[in-house]
Amino acid sequence: MASGDVDRERRRLLQALVGTGLVAGMGTLLPAWARAGTGTGSGAGMAPTAGNVPGGPARDVVMDLHIRRKTIDIAGGRASAITINDSLPGPLVELWEGRTARLRVHNELEDSTSIHWHGLLLPFTMDGVPGVSFPGIDPGTTFEVNFPVRQYGSYWYHSHTGVQEQLGQYGPLVIHPQSPEDRIPADREFVVVLSDWTFEDPHQLVARLKKMSSYYNFNKRTVEDLAEDISTAGLQTTLRDRLAWGEMRMSPRDIADVTGYTYTYLMNGMHPEANWTGLFEPGERVRLRVINASAMSYFNIRVPGLPMTVVASDGQHVEPVETDEFQIGVAERYDVIVQPREDRAYTLMAESMDRSGHARGTLAPRPGMTAAVPSLREPPTRTMIDMGMAMKGMDDMEGMGGMEGKDKPGMQQGSHGNMDMGTGAMMEPAGPIIARHGPDQHGPGNISVATVQRDRLAERGTGLEKVPHRVLTYSQLRNTRPMADRREPSHTVEVHLTGNMERYMWSFDGVKYTNADSPIDFPYNERVRLILVNDTMMEHPIHLHGMFMELENDQGEHLPFKDTLSVLPGSRVSLLITANEPGRWAFHCHFLYHMEMGMFRVVRVIPTEDDGARNA
Repeated sequence: MASGDVDRERRRLLQALVGTGLVAGMGTLLPAWARAGTGTGSGAGMAPTAGNVPGGPARDVVMDLHIRRKTIDIAGGRASAITINDSLPGPLVELWEGRTARLRVHNELEDSTSIHWHGLLLPFTMDGVPGVSFPGIDPGTTFEVNFPVRQYGSYWYHSHTGVQEQLGQYGPLVIHPQSPEDRIPADREFVVVLSDWTFEDPHQLVARLKKMSSYYNFNKRTVEDLAEDISTAGLQTTLRDRLAWGEMRMSPRDIADVTGYTYTYLMNGMHPEANWTGLFEPGERVRLRVINASAMSYFNIRVPGLPMTVVASDGQHVEPVETDEFQIGVAERYDVIVQPREDRAYTLMAESMDRSGHARGTLAPRPGMTAAVPSLREPPTRTMIDMGMAMKGMDDMEGMGGMEGKDKPGMQQGSHGNMDMGTGAMMEPAGPIIARHGPDQHGPGNISVATVQRDRLAERGTGLEKVPHRVLTYSQLRNTRPMADRREPSHTVEVHLTGNMERYMWSFDGVKYTNADSPIDFPYNERVRLILVNDTMMEHPIHLHGMFMELENDQGEHLPFKDTLSVLPGSRVSLLITANEPGRWAFHCHFLYHMEMGMFRVVRVIPTEDDGARNA
């Protein structure tokens, strides 16, 4: 029986077991923070006011993390996984701003391992990236990090060694603010960790992608689609569209490299049928700290019947934005407030961006309650905009001149209205063209370039262009505080996101990490503008270690902080960085298999008065 058939049979069995309560026993390796809010089964011993994030008085933290291989029950089957303190996800690490953290990682595996503290400000030698900031943690040894906590917010931690993250080595991390002014009022808090699990060997999964990049994608265009496109867009437009996609050796329905064909999507370590449940009292303000800890999956998050108020992005506060749905890229975090006033259950829906599956939980006043689970929506289709092509009817760029100092998203404003972007699909207004690609095609490691580059920060995420409700966009994020560093950038770095999907090659500027000649240098304590241009036809979640980036999204002096940014295909984004954290920092795509294929570089922050750091 094919692996996909096995997964479908497993899910049918799980649905049957839900009614018997037997699924309750499948979460025995869940950490305490995940079990505390779980309403599967009888819910015996569960207080209706139980919350996932205990909090309490500020204190210094000493914590031990034991990395072990275990055979566990997960996603309706049994598998060998990497656990942290015998649980998957790992335990909740709670820290307090202004205090100290002493975290000891004990490697009980047979192989070297690591832990990266995603988004944390700490000395680079403690950042946890083998070969960049330290050698790794050998089997049978312990690595300790000891640092002052300099921030607040929602973060996570994970292995940065090989494919260990895909095997379960990740967990949530919450830092409580020091100042009362930075505390967001909430009656209770839940950590919502999203992830993707496969029963396949991750190395075999990568091998299959290398042989056939569309191996896990079964959403192909059909003859019926061709006939429909010709009838709606005309023969000439349809043929032009087909030829363009054929030249790029990619399908417009290639939304995700790895899909629900092999993945089971988990919420706090639980598959959809197990129904993780967070409890509330009607009228309470409930804070959801949503963390995308998946290896390869974007999710669309909504709670049908409840508006969500976004209050933080990547751990840092933003001015409240009320919305009905948001898309979260790999490694991103969003904190939202919901306030259910009715005495009923609500579904917390996390639909994969390609619509091949979902994670799901429930917010309810009592254990055992459920709400209707929305059906998966129609899979999205990419357009010529994603190709980075100029389309007939597009406004020509005006006054381009030199690009220096003009790389802010506000450049070349104006609406293009609804336009035909290919095979009959009338799209939402596309972002304005703000630059054109130069002659560099980035070598054999890259198959296409964004001929025109757009500011797409005000666009909804892929697949959400036409949903009939509010959707969060990057352009809406506004820092609650004005920028501390208002200097003009003295240094500009432009990086192109490149790849060849057919050969499953991924890189920066057409060069994979092992072939890169030198690090990317940021002068110490100077203001740097980092420009990212996505020459590929898919999103990439780009993460810079060690420093926050300020997204230039037309919010004046209130630019939002990000440590991970989803860069839409065919887009150009600009970020400001104060390079005040000396050392060697990883900079990479957070799609695990893209990073493994070479979409990775080292950023080196060099103290100007210490030439010795050049050899760090």
